[in-house]
Amino acid sequence: MIESPSDNRSPDSRAIAARFAALSHPARIEILKHLSASRCCSCREVVDHFNLAQSTVSQHLKILVEAGLVRFEPDRQRSRYAVDHAALAGVSASLAALVNSCCR
Repeated sequence: MIESPSDNRSPDSRAIAARFAALSHPARIEILKHLSASRCCSCREVVDHFNLAQSTVSQHLKILVEAGLVRFEPDRQRSRYAVDHAALAGVSASLAALVNSCCR
């Protein structure tokens, strides 16, 4: 009997998959690049940089925050967003480990 993939997914695999899913949209990759270059931005600053609606940018930022790739820091005037460099490095390490385990 063949097991369903969901039967043997570890919590780590789910977290890694969520991070890869968050990276699966070109706009989110561009937003990550912009946040990384700027160190920290408000949603408005990201909107001003890209030709995207504020609601679209907010949704992309929400997905990146939920995946743990971007930190959200509430502020009275403007909430700030910043790349979580350790989490992003973890994605890279996870991908390298996966490639190494599959392609020895």
